[in-house]
Amino acid sequence: MPTGTILVADDDAAIRTVLNQALSRAGYTVRLTSNATTLWRWVSSGDGDLVITDVMMPDENAFDVLPRIKKMRPDLPVIVMSAQNTFMTAIRASEKGAYEYLPKPFDLKELTAIVGRALSEPKRQRVESEQEGGENIPLIGRSPAMQEIYRVLARLMQTDLSVMINGESGTGKELVARALHDYGKRRNGPFVAINMAAIPRDLIEAELFGHEKGAFTGAQARSAGRFEQADGGTLFLDEIGDMPMEAQTRLLRVLQQGEYTTVGGRVPIRTDVRIVAATNKDLRQLINQGLFREDLYYRLNVVPIRLPPLRERTEDIPDLVRHFFALAEKEGLPGKQIESAAIDRLRRYRWPGNVRELENLVRRLSALYPQDVISSALIDAELSQPVAQVDEEDTSKVDLSASVERYLHNYFQAFGDALPPPGLYHRILREVEYPLIGAALAATRGNQIKAAELLGVNRNTLRKKIRDLDVQVIRQTR
Repeated sequence: MPTGTILVADDDAAIRTVLNQALSRAGYTVRLTSNATTLWRWVSSGDGDLVITDVMMPDENAFDVLPRIKKMRPDLPVIVMSAQNTFMTAIRASEKGAYEYLPKPFDLKELTAIVGRALSEPKRQRVESEQEGGENIPLIGRSPAMQEIYRVLARLMQTDLSVMINGESGTGKELVARALHDYGKRRNGPFVAINMAAIPRDLIEAELFGHEKGAFTGAQARSAGRFEQADGGTLFLDEIGDMPMEAQTRLLRVLQQGEYTTVGGRVPIRTDVRIVAATNKDLRQLINQGLFREDLYYRLNVVPIRLPPLRERTEDIPDLVRHFFALAEKEGLPGKQIESAAIDRLRRYRWPGNVRELENLVRRLSALYPQDVISSALIDAELSQPVAQVDEEDTSKVDLSASVERYLHNYFQAFGDALPPPGLYHRILREVEYPLIGAALAATRGNQIKAAELLGVNRNTLRKKIRDLDVQVIRQTR
């Protein structure tokens, strides 16, 4: 039978009652309070074996009390609860020394299990981080799926464990990687990203490890690789499933030995980087096909994180829409509101392009429509755009100029008598280039040589555009 005294602080009487019943049935002694002052008095007098506290209380914020608790009684486990279920709440709870963070509403069985685990662990000193949480929240969403991701990230911030992020294109894999870096212990070091799908396979090793002068045709000077650039920080290996086998072998050696040689070099170079990898592919299937090394997979997949597609967390759409509208307004576009019926329409959509598709939609709504309030009719129009019919024998009948003219007419109309903010050329160009390059890659099944020919651009230009615009390259087989 478990034993111990649990101190519970929450200004919600219903929460206190539920916790009292659940913990008492589990065999614990429970003391309840509605304020931080009483909680601090109990802790400072040596009472309690574990604390469960809400963040927001009438007299003081738990994040202000928590550092004092950890300073006076560093081995006292504190579980933080909050209805403010954001990424920064989880991060701040971890930074302030909380044993665990639980978003409300929570599962009582899970809470009881966490209490039992905390009380059974050996007492240990926990190091408090001095960093305060920033105002810019990198990840948006209050759904249960996102809450679990926040909790995992909070536990990983002060570690160097390798992380594998798996998710469909557009789910925000690089955002998660950046959050791990920006709020972790390597935050003062560089964050370097490399997209395996956007680099010619024969150049990936030189990109990763650098090369010496004369190492291959065109190597006119020594060049630092991404490992060297990321030293002391984080290296994000995006679309790791597209890495050729030869580069996989060299990467495995680096992870095992902590050193590498440049292409054409002989002197080993020590490396100090945290590896975060990401993929939208099933690496286990690639392993079975002989396309990915199983030993490398286990080295990279120390902590797996699955990012859910937007269709699995549609309850986050209102927060995401408000966030993207706010970003658009900061860029100088008109401020917008959205009807609840329009939100309902967005939640019923399947979102094949995930969060990136939603962001692009919101930016279009901000730029093209003069209405202050976005209606469900506008959403229906945007989500039901007919595909232009092309005469296969006469492609000149596709009137692209008319479509561009309509786009620009609506764009300028949205600003009334005022001029849009500066940077119109690059803003419109990006709006056109992203779907254009994506469509070309889809039509050629990810073959960048054929896509470059289709577009009529140099292959190197296409690779740079793919990297700069963060276009996802998905190679398919027929």
